[in-house]
Amino acid sequence: AGAGMLRDIPKMLEITREVVKAVNLPVTVKTRLGWDHNQKIIVELAEQLQDCGIQAITVHGRTRSQMYTGQADWTLIKALKDDPRMEIPIIGNGDITTPEQAVDAFDRFCVDGVMIGRASFGAPWIFRDVRQMIDTGTYSPRSLGEKFALLLRQIRESVERIDEYRGILHIRRHLASSPLFKGIPNFRETRIRMLRADTLAELYDILEEARQRVAENSAPAE
Repeated sequence: AGAGMLRDIPKMLEITREVVKAVNLPVTVKTRLGWDHNQKIIVELAEQLQDCGIQAITVHGRTRSQMYTGQADWTLIKALKDDPRMEIPIIGNGDITTPEQAVDAFDRFCVDGVMIGRASFGAPWIFRDVRQMIDTGTYSPRSLGEKFALLLRQIRESVERIDEYRGILHIRRHLASSPLFKGIPNFRETRIRMLRADTLAELYDILEEARQRVAENSAPAE
């Protein structure tokens, strides 16, 4: 999809310039280090994109060929921050899964922001935890009840924004990916039912069953 533009930089720059000219809103770009390990062109590319008029850039510290394998390379993101030509905000992305890692990215790589993607699937509380960690140097882990209340809110707001069928279609894969369910014995069948649910009533029932199983699994042994 969009990452294919990394194989045709002139086309990428042309599209970016035209979008900037066509709208009155700030335009930002999210991209990767390059197409593969032989083409890590992000420093030069970011300068060119800035010249097109974008207002910020987010960089995922992997190449397109890596997909989501290996570790994100934040050293090239730091190279952008060290580039005297770069004046726009630089947002780092890749492998931020905890509040501690987010703070470390600010401290070590001097980014203007961090983007959290996969780690938020089924764990929307991560953003509040990161905010608290940045503001205070620590954060309070959310209770099981708070976490499930947030998942229910996600379902409700997804449906309210779209409609019941498409809202559930959008959110159910997030729920099934929740770290809350890791380590729960024989949870595969429940996860499959969650991924196939297509009504609110059905999804609420499955989530309540999952909550009870998580609570049972978390209870201290007598």
